[in-house]
Amino acid sequence: MFHSLYSKIAAGLAGLFLVVGLVIIGVIAFSADMYQQEVNQKLNTRLAQQIVKDRLLMTDGRVNQEALQEIFHMLMVINPGIEIYLVDPQGKILTFSAPRGSVKLDRIDLGPVKKWLTGEFTAPLQGDDPKSLHRKKVFSAATIDRQGKLEGYLYVILGGEAYDSVVQKLKASYILQLSAWMIVAGLLFALVAGLMLFALLTGRLKRLAIVMDAFKRGDAQAPFSFPVSTPHGSFDEIDRLSTTFKEMAGRIETQMEELRASDKMRRELVANVSHDLRTPLATLQGYIETLLIKEHQYSPRERRQYLEIAIQHCQRLNKLVSELLELAKLESTRMQIHPEAFNIQELVQDVSLKFSLIATQKQIQLVTRCEQALPFVEADIALIERALENLIENALHYTPENGHVTIELSLETDIVICIRDTGSGIETSDLDHIFKRFYPGNTKNNGSHSGLGLAITSKIIELHKRQITVATDPGKGSCFCFSLPRVPHI
Repeated sequence: MFHSLYSKIAAGLAGLFLVVGLVIIGVIAFSADMYQQEVNQKLNTRLAQQIVKDRLLMTDGRVNQEALQEIFHMLMVINPGIEIYLVDPQGKILTFSAPRGSVKLDRIDLGPVKKWLTGEFTAPLQGDDPKSLHRKKVFSAATIDRQGKLEGYLYVILGGEAYDSVVQKLKASYILQLSAWMIVAGLLFALVAGLMLFALLTGRLKRLAIVMDAFKRGDAQAPFSFPVSTPHGSFDEIDRLSTTFKEMAGRIETQMEELRASDKMRRELVANVSHDLRTPLATLQGYIETLLIKEHQYSPRERRQYLEIAIQHCQRLNKLVSELLELAKLESTRMQIHPEAFNIQELVQDVSLKFSLIATQKQIQLVTRCEQALPFVEADIALIERALENLIENALHYTPENGHVTIELSLETDIVICIRDTGSGIETSDLDHIFKRFYPGNTKNNGSHSGLGLAITSKIIELHKRQITVATDPGKGSCFCFSLPRVPHI
């Protein structure tokens, strides 16, 4: 029954209003009773004194029964609720106007009576009710003196037959009944208004819960359709919760997409690696098996040729495995670069010298250009050297004979390094994918190219919080550029 927050709040609010209503009705009934007693006692303050003054009630300790009967008769006519008790100086009840058998006390506490006689009290002042062992009632009292001697006390109960419960008081009083009904009506109105208000406030929370359940079931659109209802940016807790959930759901969706993409890339990587490893391994195995089977059928020159081919495939395998390990290391979350200041011109010159022989063999002109002296850069020198090697090797690989590969250095906000070639260029459809590992466009036309060089280079530049860019003109060449922060005072 109470499975929703609204039902629990509604039940709690209804219970609270019920308790408050009963308390208010009880307080009003008690206050009305006290007020009635106070008024009654103040109106009859001098009643007992007047009775004692007009009649002789006791003589030498004996009760004047004739006078008492006259008083009893008169009060029964005027106010049947008044009860008269005649007590001795010790508080013992000598006679009374109540019906026989109804009086349960044989004496009363004189403390309230004496306090009444001093006049120093706050109404309503209550004393013992001889008809009850525990009940108290308002009264009026006076001393009975004869020639300066205390004969006893006249003790007048003003309340008569009092009501023993609030229910009896409500039944007997039209005003109390009207007040009770007004209180009940007011509390019911407040309860309904409160429930409507809570329904309005918890409605957004309920909708958020529905959205979260839908998201849990896999409905990716639900979190982003939940509206924030509070205008002008003055968010309350529910708005902040919904906004936080939307952001969290968005991050989860993004991470799930990244995981799916990563899983797809992993499967492609396994497939590509398997293919790239299987081909040279199969070729290597074929040549070695051929040599073993036909060892005596080939001349030394032919055997050497077979072994050289096998060595080439071993080298290809070694390069592929090394690049895979290098890329895995670069993509590791624990990978840290070690920046230091160094002369980028000297590093570029050293790297270009490594490829000068290859460029000469392919009849490609490898040139380094720098129009001015450059400040030092701050980067990981080993990683930047590896990135330059990959870019120059890639440029030489795709540049035909009699082509040009140019390494350009320039000073802007940072030091900009560009490797420009006059090769075949890159197709527009391949531009968004060339930095992915094993992308087919990186290995086409040459099975010896692993397709990992640009992926490694891109990761190196990313670790330096920079980005590598490419500009290309299909059929005319490409230009890869990246920047490094300079060290201004070295």
